[in-house]
Amino acid sequence: MTSGQSTTQRWVVFGAAGMLGQDVVAVAQAAGHHVTGLRRADLDITDASAVRDAVAGHDVVVNCAGWTAVDDAETHEADAFAANATGAAHVARAAAASGARMVHVSTDYVFDGDGTEPYPEDAPVSPRSAYGRTKVAGEWAVRALAADSLVVRTAWLYGAGGRCFPRTIARVAGERDRLSVVDDQTGQPTWTADLADLIVRLVGVGAPGGIYHGTSSGQVTWHGFACEVVAASGRVTPVDTTTSVAYQLPAPRPAYSVLGHDRLRAVGVEPIGDWADRWKAAAPTVLAGL
Repeated sequence: MTSGQSTTQRWVVFGAAGMLGQDVVAVAQAAGHHVTGLRRADLDITDASAVRDAVAGHDVVVNCAGWTAVDDAETHEADAFAANATGAAHVARAAAASGARMVHVSTDYVFDGDGTEPYPEDAPVSPRSAYGRTKVAGEWAVRALAADSLVVRTAWLYGAGGRCFPRTIARVAGERDRLSVVDDQTGQPTWTADLADLIVRLVGVGAPGGIYHGTSSGQVTWHGFACEVVAASGRVTPVDTTTSVAYQLPAPRPAYSVLGHDRLRAVGVEPIGDWADRWKAAAPTVLAGL
């Protein structure tokens, strides 16, 4: 991977203990930047004064922090809003005040999932879950308070540094005779290391403020991805198909989460490669130790 960055900068990453945050810290450091990684235990982004103090003196602030428990948000929407909207606003306000470039990570859940073609960056938002509503509010706050901010939407993230779909599937495939995975949700599995690299490249080219989509290219269902994960794990466990109706969860999942990458190309940034190729590259690292 290449960073596209030549000038050393001072970065601060909120949510640095998370799956994506760990990779952002690592990739930014590898690109030669001075990086401060702040975990949830180090910083509460709902504390405006603490956020302001943490951002001061940095050139770039990457907000990977937030409420990510999608189902729990259905019954704790106020708490999710505090992290995903109010917290994001604190970071944006602090970044604008200090002159730092802000990168804010958002989600495919801002869309309704009824699409049949990749969602462009300017497609109307229409969230169907509490989580999605709070992330839309966060996007709005960031764009309103820090005009040059980069809002990077992503989806179907996986990585070596946390709980994720591939690690769960590989583990369960070793415990059961067969698996059952939904085949009516389509998206773009995205390696956190690739997204971290994309973030560094976006900042590196001085991309104009706005919304960008940070997902792998191509598309696949969860079932199709599960089959590839099982194969990469060296197991032969059969993977059956099921439906979202049969596998009910508190928060509705978008049926179609494929995001378009036209804005990346417009600013001269190459999108992440095809999900299947990137999975082959990621699998040894992501599944290590299972």
